[in-house]
Parts: sequence; structure tokens; C-alpha cells
Amino acid sequence: MQTDPILLEAGRWLGVASGGLFVLMLLGFRLGWGVRFRLVGVTSFTTLLAISCVAFAVSYRPRLLIEGAVAVPIVYDNGADLVIAAAPADLAEAAVAPSLEQVARNLRGSGRNTTDGLVTVRLRRIVAEADGLDRPVVLAEVQRNLGSGELINPA
Repeated sequence: MQTDPILLEAGRWLGVASGGLFVLMLLGFRLGWGVRFRLVGVTSFTTLLAISCVAFAVSYRPRLLIEGAVAVPIVYDNGADLVIAAAPADLAEAAVAPSLEQVARNLRGSGRNTTDGLVTVRLRRIVAEADGLDRPVVLAEVQRNLGSGELINPA
């Protein structure tokens, strides 16, 4: 798990600021200041920002880049066991397997509703057959086991 040092530092400073604001808020209630209820809101919001920065820094995972892969957009995802990515018309044959692997490895497993933990990832291209008639052609297909992260039947 990678952490973002800038967000951790921001979370630390926001935590220090929220502690100072908390002391100021307690002092405001003790002395009966007119801004004491505003200090409650500012302290709460600063605390929320500090917690959010730290949580995002700890949970962030950058995308995996594979040598020779081309960024292809995902055009269909049923949220369970099928993901389809669209290959550009000028995609080289040598870039098909790395591009498919990059899409498969960058899938997030949380929230997917699969019974066996397998997700099928397909790379397809649209081929024009006649005037106004197009046909999708599957270039490659791979299955990814979300539990172990391994690829089954790589292209």
C-alpha cells in the first residue's frame, strides 16, 4: 500500500490546526464569546478535513502502467464479471496483449458482484462491414481472479 506524503503532511497539519481550534473553542465557551458556535463548526470541519486527507493518502493506489500498453477506454462494465475495453483502429498487434493486461490489472475488486471472483476482460474493435453496418470484433480476452490478482488465459 502506497501513501501520498503530501496528503499525509496536510493531514498532520490540519490535525494540529483542529487541535488548536478545539482549545480555542473550549476557551470561547468558557469566556462566553459570541463566536463560540462558529468555532464549533470550524473545528468540526477542520477535523473532518484532517481525517479525510489521511484516509485518502493511505488508501490511494496509483494505476499500474505496463510497458508497450496503450491506454484504452472501458466502454462496458456490468459491475460483476464482464468488462469490455475499446481498442482504437490504429492499435498495433504487439500492443494488444499489454493493453489488455493493463486494463485487467487496474480493475478494482471492491463492489463487484461475482460468485467465483473471476472477471472477464475483453478488448474489442469496431469493424465496418458495409455502409451503416458495423460489427464488434474481440481482439483478445483474459480472466482475472480478484482474490489472488492472477490472470487466467492471458492473451
